[in-house]
Amino acid sequence: MRKIIRTASILVFGLTLFNANADEVAVRQSLANSMPTMKIDSIKPSEVKGLYEVKVGSNIFYVSEDGKYLLQGRLVDVAARKDLTEEKLNVTRKQAIEKLGQDKMIVFKAKKPKYTVTIFTDIDCGYCRKLHSEIDQYLAQGITIQYLFFPRAGKGSDSYNKAVSVWCAKDRNAALTSAKKDNAPEAKTCDNPVDEHMQLGADFDVKGTPMIVSGNGNIYPGYLPAKQLVEALESENNPK
Repeated sequence: MRKIIRTASILVFGLTLFNANADEVAVRQSLANSMPTMKIDSIKPSEVKGLYEVKVGSNIFYVSEDGKYLLQGRLVDVAARKDLTEEKLNVTRKQAIEKLGQDKMIVFKAKKPKYTVTIFTDIDCGYCRKLHSEIDQYLAQGITIQYLFFPRAGKGSDSYNKAVSVWCAKDRNAALTSAKKDNAPEAKTCDNPVDEHMQLGADFDVKGTPMIVSGNGNIYPGYLPAKQLVEALESENNPK
């Protein structure tokens, strides 16, 4: 009798797995037909029955099991008061930043680092300049800052060209500091990651600058003074 029950359980599990895989194939095929240029990283069942979670780069959206309907938005566990989508987006942001690597960033390192944040910045943005004018305060709080360029005026703009020139300077850190003091950098071109920075910013849905991303992938939009930022980071890393 036990053998029969065990065999039945295996068959049910296998059928469930087959159905899940079949639904995943249907979702993938439907998306391939309607959006052939989309590069899908993963498809898996979401926490809601009948919805599949689709990861594309640093974005997450949801598709019905027949692949006919796509939902963009946040999946929230009401009882637990948790934004499930945001938790997963934090992970994808963290992974994307790690994949880019510090060699494609302008980094201001704290002598006694406690935290590392990545900041999307625009050389001509007023609050970006204010933040950078207080760089020593962030470093003193143990916050290492990794800068990525996000010229809001877009590719080919004056802000974009300044970003490229700063990257191509002999001393990038000094060039960035000078440019943020409204000193036009010496015009230069070279191989640079500015377009990669901008694409990552678009993937992260950057709406304005500065935009701060914590080491855990959490977003802090806008300017935050050093003391306020370190308090936020401490709270994030030591939740009550």
